[in-house]
Amino acid sequence: MFIASFAPPPLTYFRDPPADRYPGGNCNKLKLTTKTQTNQEKNIMTNIDIYRSKLKQAIHRFSTGIALAALLGSSAWAQSRVTDDTAAGVTSDVTYAFQTVNYPGDTFTQLLGINNSGTIAGYHGSGATGHPNKGFVLTLPNTFTAENFTGSTQTQVIGINNADVTDGFYIDSKGVNHGFTKFQNNYTRVDFPGSTFNQLLGLNNEHQAAGFYNDAAGNSHAYIYEENGGVFAAYTIPGATSATASGINDTGVICGFYTKGGITYGFLLNFGTLVTLNYPSATSTMAFGLNNNSQVVGTYTDSSGLIHGFVYKGGVYQSVDDPSGVGATIINGINDNGTIVGFYGPCASGGATCDGFVGTP
Repeated sequence: MFIASFAPPPLTYFRDPPADRYPGGNCNKLKLTTKTQTNQEKNIMTNIDIYRSKLKQAIHRFSTGIALAALLGSSAWAQSRVTDDTAAGVTSDVTYAFQTVNYPGDTFTQLLGINNSGTIAGYHGSGATGHPNKGFVLTLPNTFTAENFTGSTQTQVIGINNADVTDGFYIDSKGVNHGFTKFQNNYTRVDFPGSTFNQLLGLNNEHQAAGFYNDAAGNSHAYIYEENGGVFAAYTIPGATSATASGINDTGVICGFYTKGGITYGFLLNFGTLVTLNYPSATSTMAFGLNNNSQVVGTYTDSSGLIHGFVYKGGVYQSVDDPSGVGATIINGINDNGTIVGFYGPCASGGATCDGFVGTP
């Protein structure tokens, strides 16, 4: 999974959707304006820039209190309370049975998403010269189905929902990154208006995907893409120099991570409340996925520089390492049954070998 640094500036781009997706007329465009917050206001306001491709098709069930309020109201601001889970507790109540999964004949496999049927999204290949990323969908125990965007040189499949719709990103022949979704045998390219670097990192069962884009200066911006209507919602986190959205569940709760003061934190954006996730005593925390039962998964780096997975719910963290990859484990996805997927090994810190895993509670 690609991870980058993010530094979102003000957003100014618009683009009509492709004619083959929305035939029959011009598309309306709307950019909602912002207001300046005074020091006396207790609630931090989250700045949302909504890019609407079609006014007649509105977002449904979208991040209540943030995007929905911005979409329907007269202002692009929505009330948002910010809390910090630095003092959250740690538990070890749940035990997992781990299964290592490797793509046949390869030394690099990452499992990145899992749906409620246990179907898994991932890819193999380190991306080094002669060893490109190649996407797949896995039905356990060992049925791999290749999934690569048509004409791409590399593909990562990252998210999968209960209808087996997938998303991720691919690299074209010119080396440009594009997001994509796939339903049945149909691929759709997803690029934020005016951008030339996109990745989708997760999706739900409501036609919404989480991802980010880079602008011409190389700065990155988090967004949610609403497929029904071709709507992009981009946002910033107050005080952050960077942010990305990595997952969204069926009620519109978003997870991801951001950088502030040189430190990376995970976050949950839940009905207008921004919760900062900071594993106790960690030097870095990133949230990569979530389910419909309020469980969030990701990774943190401890004071010794070791990398561990975590599962978070309701103010309580559990540190989780694959027994074969203690101190080098990343959890990237979780389904509603609590089954987790991820990877371990040297790749957790940039190495060229990697083992995928499934953890069943």
